[in-house]
Amino acid sequence: MFTNRVVWITGASSGIGEALAARFARENARVVLSARRQPELERVRQHCIDAGAAPENMLVLPLDVTDLPSLPVAADHVISHFGQIDLLINNAGLSQRSLCKDTELSVYQKLLDVDVMGQIALTKAVLPHMLERQSGHLAVTASVAGKVGVPLRTGYCAAKHAVMGFFDALRAEVEDDGILVSTITPGFIRTDISLNALAADGSAFGEEDENIAGGMDVGECADVIVSALAKGKREIPVGKGKEMAALWVKRVAPEMMFKLARKQN
Repeated sequence: MFTNRVVWITGASSGIGEALAARFARENARVVLSARRQPELERVRQHCIDAGAAPENMLVLPLDVTDLPSLPVAADHVISHFGQIDLLINNAGLSQRSLCKDTELSVYQKLLDVDVMGQIALTKAVLPHMLERQSGHLAVTASVAGKVGVPLRTGYCAAKHAVMGFFDALRAEVEDDGILVSTITPGFIRTDISLNALAADGSAFGEEDENIAGGMDVGECADVIVSALAKGKREIPVGKGKEMAALWVKRVAPEMMFKLARKQN
């Protein structure tokens, strides 16, 4: 399905992004790896090559999604290098672990810059190319937190609700132009997301959540996502714990969900 397709993944230096890179490499895709940390991207690239990917199919492109003027330049570079972009996965992101009353406004600004504006800006940089081709697939890694509000994540939930709304609306605009739009909605996945989450003062939270530690294996998560993207699924829930039931409860019994959310941490 993805042989010779050009797949651009942001946040590719760790976690879900790294696992997706390995999975698409096994599919013989041409993969663009983007994140801020070039040494980690080079490590991911080498891992994919060691697993059988052709070196010429793996492009490292360091990128900070908050540097908005650089994003159209990066998109042009990918198109110049590979000739096209078939699938963009907006996977760069930050989480949060702090109460609203304690959280500095700068933390909210950073979450919105990385998790919302960066995704929108890169998508807008790629969209004209896809519209011209009348073909392409845009995806974003949102979260169950983009559907359900829980404690210690007011900024994160705000950001993920925002990208869910943006990409749902974008889908309505561009689907008739041959462009697919998918919102990936992970629950608890075993990554370093809580270790790297922002604390109230903007420092790294530095602790592993029990729920994250007991979550779905990141490789299994990537398998689910890639399979669903291949089928053109518009919304892709992925996880195995009780948090996935929250998606259903929020729809059919929102008052119950509001009460349950108070018990989460």
